[in-house]
Amino acid sequence: MARSEKAVVTVLCMVHDGTRLLLQNRVKADWRGYTLPGGHVEKGESFVQAVTREMREETGLTVHAPRLCGIKQFQTDADERYIVLLFKTDRFSGTLRSSEEGEMVWVERDALDAYPLVEDFRELLSVFDRDDLTEFQYERAPGTPADWRVRLY
Repeated sequence: MARSEKAVVTVLCMVHDGTRLLLQNRVKADWRGYTLPGGHVEKGESFVQAVTREMREETGLTVHAPRLCGIKQFQTDADERYIVLLFKTDRFSGTLRSSEEGEMVWVERDALDAYPLVEDFRELLSVFDRDDLTEFQYERAPGTPADWRVRLY
């Protein structure tokens, strides 16, 4: 068994102010709906540098002290491991703006049901919120190659 594999590394960040979450209405077809902003880690960039840069590019905000709180992962159809490092912070500065990635909006937590969220948002949010969870994994259900199931660890 190989000890290495090709991987794609990305970041998501939950920017919050206590009762509200900063969400992006994604325009890309591959994961459409309201979700947390994020993007790819560039070669040579630290993970904290990546999340800080991505938040600035997509939201106009500078995040401070983003804390790594979990990982999302799955195997792509090209057999690459797709890794999403999950960060959160309630410390930020700047003026909120949207980008070509999608419109940015503040959403009260108790109003989330009124928004068309990305398919796995609730499960993903539980990894951000619960101290006993650190990993969100999509895995193919045995015997059904087209079906995926979510595993939380």
